[in-house]
Amino acid sequence: MCGFEITGKGLGLRQVRPQDADALLAVYGDPAATEHMPFDPWTRGQVERMIAQALDAAAEHPRQIHLMSVIELDTGQVIGVARIRIEADHPHSAEIGLGLRPDHWGRGQGSDLVRLVLHYGFRMLGLHRMWGARAPANTAAQLAMLTAGMVEEGRIRHHVRARGAWRDSIVHSALDDEWEGHRALGR
Repeated sequence: MCGFEITGKGLGLRQVRPQDADALLAVYGDPAATEHMPFDPWTRGQVERMIAQALDAAAEHPRQIHLMSVIELDTGQVIGVARIRIEADHPHSAEIGLGLRPDHWGRGQGSDLVRLVLHYGFRMLGLHRMWGARAPANTAAQLAMLTAGMVEEGRIRHHVRARGAWRDSIVHSALDDEWEGHRALGR
């Protein structure tokens, strides 16, 4: 677990580690970073439990959860998190989830991160379909996914309950045989 799973333009992904808790709390514990997520900001204890569960899941076969820390290659800092959840009944399909620290927003790293996660899922995990859902108001996620080559599929009405109200989700997806993003990574 010491090396990267994959690297791209300025970012790397590696298996999450217990010592990443503070860095991941900067995403999951930040009100701005969780504004469009279907939960309130987390505590350090919740982040530590998530990491422990992810490490347990890494030992399962077949592995369904890949929780990775996003590393800025220039600084070596953990600046975000990426999750791939492989569907149990459809092992060639997976949901993705991403988060970057707010101080890294607006740098184009979101699109790079989406490309990197898709490349990892398609090329290293052998997935065929990857999808992600976003809040309708999260236009930054929309731009990142579209720029990375995902297609907007549609709206799931009242998909999640967030902050005391029902919220729709907009689904984006990419298919291995249609996605051209691997070329952007120089692969």
